[in-house]
Amino acid sequence: MTGDMDALKTTPLTETFGVIVEGVDLSDVSAATFGALRMLFEEHSALLFKGQDLSPEAHLRLGEMFGPIEDREADKRKPGEKAPVRPVSNETEEGGVTGEMDLHTLNLKANQLWHIDSTFLPVPALCNILMGKVVTKTGGETELASTRAAWAEMPEALKDRIRGRVLGHNFIRSREMISPELAQQAQFTKWGAQRWPAVWPNPVNGREGLFIASHVYEVEGMGREEGAALIAELMAFCTLPKFTYSHKWEVGDVLIWDQRAVLHRGRAWDYSEPRTLVSVCCSMTDADGLAAAREVVAAAG
Repeated sequence: MTGDMDALKTTPLTETFGVIVEGVDLSDVSAATFGALRMLFEEHSALLFKGQDLSPEAHLRLGEMFGPIEDREADKRKPGEKAPVRPVSNETEEGGVTGEMDLHTLNLKANQLWHIDSTFLPVPALCNILMGKVVTKTGGETELASTRAAWAEMPEALKDRIRGRVLGHNFIRSREMISPELAQQAQFTKWGAQRWPAVWPNPVNGREGLFIASHVYEVEGMGREEGAALIAELMAFCTLPKFTYSHKWEVGDVLIWDQRAVLHRGRAWDYSEPRTLVSVCCSMTDADGLAAAREVVAAAG
């Protein structure tokens, strides 16, 4: 393992979290090299790789090394059919782009709210493996914010207001912030509300991060307005410049981040310009803290 770690060159992505990783071809990752990458993932929360060329098959293969591939349309699959790589794109099959007020584009705009992927699912995501395929000249960045780095520096008085709380998450919540019509689409109403601890400890190193998102509709034990104000205050602290990173995409860039400890959002661009990223989200397992989180929720009643 030491040799594999030594073969990887890393430089800091920011002063507070993340690393740029060189010396690895993500389309051909051995078990030993993955072990080294997983150690970097646990320690730094976000990894950036440049100049990669991942086929859909290689992208999924890498994802499976992190955990089960998330499939939000499993109910539509034939027996044995696997989830594909998911495009995050405004391109159409006919070669054009969706209109700025099209519901598909509005969904992309909802992704411009700070969030963690899949907190609205019965099994939330461990990581997102996101690659640039078609990039824009201006805009279209992906921004990350470390809730773990923020939590480490957060004033104790603010921590005390959220520590031990359980949060309610629902996909509808983030979509209704953009458009009531968007929020009622079947792809956003198919899951019921989920409950997760507000603070998520990393089971490998014990370091804690806030598990919050634009999908949060309730802080249990608080009124709606009070809870929403607290989430907004926590979001504002976690997204201070010292805890954030803005990535300007180039073709072949791959970003991998820990959903237990990192918020993210997309940024606007000229929607007449095509933009396509491809994503594989991997689901959490009990080894990632899922069982412990469920025990916390169950104990809260």
